[in-house]
Amino acid sequence: MNQPQKRFVYVLRSLKDPTRQYVGRTYDVASRLASHNAGASPKTTKHRPWQVVVLVQFLLEERAEEFQKFLKSASGRAFTKQYFA
Repeated sequence: MNQPQKRFVYVLRSLKDPTRQYVGRTYDVASRLASHNAGASPKTTKHRPWQVVVLVQFLLEERAEEFQKFLKSASGRAFTKQYFA
């Protein structure tokens, strides 16, 4: 029986500018972080290198997407800065 693939919502912090954070979603955290740090993502290339600050695992893609959208909202950014800084 196949197990569902786990989804992750992550928060990155820039080591160059620790006030900068980035929220994303992936199946493979290590390769996604490497991609951000290699400059493959235009939105994060300017502030690299990055480190993972928070990693939340979900079984359902819909839940991961909802949580990512929340963290990217104004109230979610405030939540992230307060609890994950």
